[in-house]
Amino acid sequence: MTAPAIPPDDDEVRPVVDRRLVRRLFAYVRPYAAIVIGAVLLLALEGATAVVGPYLTQRVIDQAIPARDYGFIRLATIALAASLAVQFVCSYGETMLTGLLGQRVMRDLRTELFAKLQTLSISFFDRNPAGRLITRVTSDVEALNELFTAGVVAGLGDLFALAAMAVMMLVTDWRLALAAFASVPFVWLASRIFQKKVRVAYREIRGKLARINAFAQERITGVKVVQLFSREGREAERFDALNRDHLDVNLTSIRYYAAYFPAIEILTTVALASLIVAATHRVNAGLLTVGTVAAFLQLVRRFFQPLQDLSDKFNTLQQAMAASERIFTLLDTTASVPDTGARQGTAAPRVHRGVTVTFEDVWFAYDTANGVAADDAGTHWVLRGVSFTVRPGETLALVGHTGAGKTTIVSLLLRFYDPQRGRILFDGRDVRAMSLDELRSRIGYVQQDIFLFAGDVASNIRLSSPINDAAVRDAAMRVGADRVIARLPMGYAQKLGERGATLSVGERQLLSFSRALASDPDLLLLDEATSAVDSEREADIQAALGTLMQGRTTIAVAHRLSTIVDADEILVMHHGMVAERGAHAFLLARKGLYERLWRLQVGETSAPADHAKPGPAIALAGPIDRA
Repeated sequence: MTAPAIPPDDDEVRPVVDRRLVRRLFAYVRPYAAIVIGAVLLLALEGATAVVGPYLTQRVIDQAIPARDYGFIRLATIALAASLAVQFVCSYGETMLTGLLGQRVMRDLRTELFAKLQTLSISFFDRNPAGRLITRVTSDVEALNELFTAGVVAGLGDLFALAAMAVMMLVTDWRLALAAFASVPFVWLASRIFQKKVRVAYREIRGKLARINAFAQERITGVKVVQLFSREGREAERFDALNRDHLDVNLTSIRYYAAYFPAIEILTTVALASLIVAATHRVNAGLLTVGTVAAFLQLVRRFFQPLQDLSDKFNTLQQAMAASERIFTLLDTTASVPDTGARQGTAAPRVHRGVTVTFEDVWFAYDTANGVAADDAGTHWVLRGVSFTVRPGETLALVGHTGAGKTTIVSLLLRFYDPQRGRILFDGRDVRAMSLDELRSRIGYVQQDIFLFAGDVASNIRLSSPINDAAVRDAAMRVGADRVIARLPMGYAQKLGERGATLSVGERQLLSFSRALASDPDLLLLDEATSAVDSEREADIQAALGTLMQGRTTIAVAHRLSTIVDADEILVMHHGMVAERGAHAFLLARKGLYERLWRLQVGETSAPADHAKPGPAIALAGPIDRA
């Protein structure tokens, strides 16, 4: 069982409105019921005023003009102008209210989606690309905005207008009304064909756009590699091909619109012609007035416009249903690492600095459900029966080839994942019985792949730790980052670029180290913490570590064995198991896997004569992978 993946961006729009989704959508509208009621009332009033013009036209032609009643004509003109003013005010107010409704619903949905994304387990992000998740928070939510601003509420206005005009036509002369309605079945047929064609076109447009976004994001992120290998021309050609595909499907949808709207115009003209043909004989016979015919001509012209608009709004509704399904699928996703631990109102008093960390026969595989025991058959175990204990004040080092399971141990300690078998204990307490906030607040983690946010230096060091500026400066000073910060034009208030791009790798690592220590953690997790700093800075950090690690528990993933010669215990990981364990001198004397790794790094072809004088620091096995 794996973490659920949300539906792809280019899935087909469902042809049927899902009532369950509609109910969930309107749960977000309920807090703004007053806005909806106001918009509906304005739409009803606007629909009612749509018949004022035809009614006044009939009265003026049939009564006022023959009687030369200029007073009535003036009143009718004033009434028509007033009705147009009312329509303007209603339309303006309705547009403002529906826009406000859509924006507030979007705000609530985006807030809820972002909060949900922050709580999902790392395994979910392993299986769902970031671009797709961003689409949920942006374009899918925007589709729902269209539903509320130009879809449902505006569609109600069209229905009010249709109902008002249909009633007036039937009351005035039902025979002419039937003649005018003769084209309605053909309008319905044309609209259904248009809806089906456009639905397919919209699906293809979304798919093509998703490919453009994914391609552009990857090439912008990897622009250094593109330029390094002179791939600019080739990548531009590939992007142009994707762009042309997107253009082609857009042109297809434009062709459908170009055919649909003239078709509706032709059918409207046919309805008008039918009306004139049906009225001519009756007018000549004196059974029908010219004013009634003139009123009907206005009503028919106005009657077909809402029908045309409703067809377009139906497509908006279909797109919104598809978007809401994807959004609610994401909102319904449960974390594979549930936060089931009890939350404490106040932090428990610290008895000592540090924590006893114990792994008890831990087995883990990425391709099975978290917390569910799996059979050995067909399971790719990344960790196999790993057991160790590290106590306050002690340093445990993890070494081994890429994929041996070192970084997986760190991920399990942080509860990014849960093991399928075995237990992980903090001071004898199963980490699954601790809240995630409590657990992670006790851990300071320095990654090799440093991530800094596009904020100021102080906020990147402080992050979520409730510490004052003095504590921020103290954390930076203790690792030597204060000298780097002092050279910045605005010091701790200096704004950093995306991912800290305005700093060197070594400077970013120093800030990351300051961030890990700012909250005074019980457990330090170091993933080759000095790999990107120069020798002088590495010496400063190593000196600071001597003080900072006192009394704390430290677990270090090491790729340069020269950095962990003083560790209390070294675990040599091999294919997910602990192949060897012991201190540096003991492992060298065993002449086993660790001794071969040591000789490989120091560049010796025979047994080392003096392990206290390591050779050049050579990366053990290349870049770190997920294991």
